[in-house]
Amino acid sequence: MKPKFTGVPFFVYPVRSVARARRFYTGVLGLTEGARWKNMWMEFELGDHVIAVSTAMEDCKPGARGGAVALETDRFEEVVAHLRKHRVKFLFGPTDTGVCDFARFTDPDGNHLVLHRLHRTHRKK
Repeated sequence: MKPKFTGVPFFVYPVRSVARARRFYTGVLGLTEGARWKNMWMEFELGDHVIAVSTAMEDCKPGARGGAVALETDRFEEVVAHLRKHRVKFLFGPTDTGVCDFARFTDPDGNHLVLHRLHRTHRKK
């Protein structure tokens, strides 16, 4: 049997404190709260997608270098200014790659996120 997958229901980051992560993801990034399990798991809705944070991932280290979720915006410069106002740490950029505007930053636990805006000339038609 070959597995058949139908989608990616969420991307999860390990965090030290769900409450602190909630303040960042709702307060700074403006994401909408979704499902919650005890005080160990919280989801944030982004269109049809979900970013989750959890303290229940005992074998995972918050802020470990690795994957990052990318957040698409049409207001790249304004979001960069907003993140800087909130003293968000940028690890790379902001920069124009020729295909997109791109900036990598961290949440309070050091988990990596990407701010992204695809140039109109490269959007799917």
